[in-house]
Amino acid sequence: MIIGAGFGGLAAATALRRVPVDVVVIDRRNHHLFQPLLYQVATATLSPAEIAVPIRRVLRHQRHAQVLLGEVEDVDVGRRRVAVEELVIPYDFLVIATGSEFSYFGHPEWAEYAPGLKSIEDATTIRRRVLLAFERAEMAVDAAERERCMTFVLVGGGPTGVEMAGAIADMARNTLAPDFRRIDPAKARIVLLEAAPRLLGSMPEDLAHYAKWALERRGVEVRLNCPVEQVDAAGVTAAGERIESTSVVWSAGVAPSGAASWLGVETDKAGRVKVEPDLSVPGHPEIFVIGDAALAKDERGKPLPGLAAVAHQQGKHVGRLIGHLARGDARRPRFVYRNWGELATIGRQDALADFGWIRLKGWPAWWLWGAVHIFYLIGFRNRIKVMIDWLWAYFTFRRGARLITGPPRC
Repeated sequence: MIIGAGFGGLAAATALRRVPVDVVVIDRRNHHLFQPLLYQVATATLSPAEIAVPIRRVLRHQRHAQVLLGEVEDVDVGRRRVAVEELVIPYDFLVIATGSEFSYFGHPEWAEYAPGLKSIEDATTIRRRVLLAFERAEMAVDAAERERCMTFVLVGGGPTGVEMAGAIADMARNTLAPDFRRIDPAKARIVLLEAAPRLLGSMPEDLAHYAKWALERRGVEVRLNCPVEQVDAAGVTAAGERIESTSVVWSAGVAPSGAASWLGVETDKAGRVKVEPDLSVPGHPEIFVIGDAALAKDERGKPLPGLAAVAHQQGKHVGRLIGHLARGDARRPRFVYRNWGELATIGRQDALADFGWIRLKGWPAWWLWGAVHIFYLIGFRNRIKVMIDWLWAYFTFRRGARLITGPPRC
């Protein structure tokens, strides 16, 4: 049984495709989402269908694989059962790949005013707020209200915050600028707040400095050592300064899902389940926790980062391990993460690539970033569609997903 159909869960399921075992995949959504491109839905470059694919479609050729759409309510470790709404399903092996959610550092009430970016619903909500902000600014009579509408605040200087800041800047200056008459979208104020002394903490310092320079060249205000103290409907207070804004996006931190509460096992301070070298739960060799929900360490004892690549490799490892155990092979090799590098985009023709032995920045990294992300998209049609949309946006500066639905107000 696999709970969660993200990168890790889906990799575990597909790794079992040639193993004569029954596989049950449970997720509360019916689609697998390619999260690294979610910010492009939020900034109107791509539509949701281009970065998501139904789970049933991915597993349609696995006759022994069953997909259930539902919310897991409880895991009975002693009886080896999982409660999914009205169903109680037994398991021999359990893989928990439930990912993470945004952490508001003890202020859950901030989520209403500063949505994070974890789902299609989040992305379309942010897209609606950003596009409506420009529309409201066009209609505003009061100068202060117009300025508030045209101020966009990104909280968190990790990859998501950097990518969102660059994408909004490109959209305002290149895409929207010719379309409005009473306002100039190119004069939008975009503020990126980071509590740490630098951006992109997982990347080398020289690439982090380049990211800051590239954002500032686009007009983004990058504020380091600037922790957020308050978020409300009117804006943000950070490092004692008030920033009035109608559009705040949160990307400052994540917390793992409720896997630990189901299992009743030891966790770290962040709530991640401490796992064995083979990714199993201590005392429960039949249960595996992978991805953002797990505290797994490399050979040097350093915790592995919460990246899609880590979850994908862990899923493949666990799927193969379960296949060997099902065939009677009792060996349980440790998981070894192969770091193929880290990529982050800043905006049009600007990205970063860190492969350890070589570092790229600017347009070479941007083209590499696009090629890698297209390659990993699930489904040939999605790859072709995304490539066409990117080329169209690149040569015409137009974005094809700028529709606003619902009432003309936030």
